[in-house]
Amino acid sequence: MSELRVVAPDGVPEVRPGDDLVALLLPLVELTDGDIVVVTSKVVSKAEGRLRTSTTAAELPGETLRVVARRGETTIVRNHLGLTMAAAGIDNSNVAAGSVVLLPEDPDASARAIRVAIQERTGNNVGVIITDTAGRAWREGQTDIAIGAAGVRVLEQFAGRTDSYGNELAVTAPAVADELASTAELAQGKLGGRPFAVVRGRADLVLPPRDDGPGAASVIRREGGDLFGYGAREAVVRALAGRAGDQRTFGSSASSGEVRAAFHVVAPDASVKAEGNGLHVSGIAPEVAAALAFAHGWQRVDDGMLRPLDSR
Repeated sequence: MSELRVVAPDGVPEVRPGDDLVALLLPLVELTDGDIVVVTSKVVSKAEGRLRTSTTAAELPGETLRVVARRGETTIVRNHLGLTMAAAGIDNSNVAAGSVVLLPEDPDASARAIRVAIQERTGNNVGVIITDTAGRAWREGQTDIAIGAAGVRVLEQFAGRTDSYGNELAVTAPAVADELASTAELAQGKLGGRPFAVVRGRADLVLPPRDDGPGAASVIRREGGDLFGYGAREAVVRALAGRAGDQRTFGSSASSGEVRAAFHVVAPDASVKAEGNGLHVSGIAPEVAAALAFAHGWQRVDDGMLRPLDSR
């Protein structure tokens, strides 16, 4: 029998800049080796002085690496942590009116500091996860995810193993840190004033002392590695604009076969012929050809000739 237990203690006071989070937690729970301590990013940010008397609109530019999509008042951005979130993760809930909380500057470092402090004060080897709430593409609602981690596996690797039917698993890698984050949130609640949780029953995910692991940053897809680096409208605009700084987000250069197929969808009567390591295109407006090439990681090098950027 497998059992997972989550405890989210009451009695946590309002967290203020400079507060010692471990000192607030330890009187409320009795930790043991193999526990996983889950802490909301809100209280980490408050303790680290990331509270601002400001608005989301005023703080958003400074927290934004690039805009992914806009719909009305909603702005989805990739922030400086590499996370793709609404409003860069800036939050105005559970704070005084007229204030907002920014995400921690380095959530993995924050998790490491909490882990070290717990070990020094209790002697227990625990994992630490820092969480925040995020939406999900194609699904309504939000769940908590791990934005910081120390001493805990963030992914379980099953590639190369076989299931009970003998099928080899090729790319299965459960995001266990995210699963633990959302599990803890069920006990914490959004309005319960319980920013800490302790998950017990997955000691196998806790790393040895002084091994903090790769952190939650390791599960963020690199820029250009995500198939959805722009929203649908934004992708059209960026491809038509063709600015060099936007190229990386579209990913590595597509194969010549993919490029030919795209041209035949947009302009079925266009001529697309292979020439060396490129393609010669005719029968399509140059501006359209340039936009299609840009979106596929190619470029127009002269009249009608396209080559993949990766071949430069």
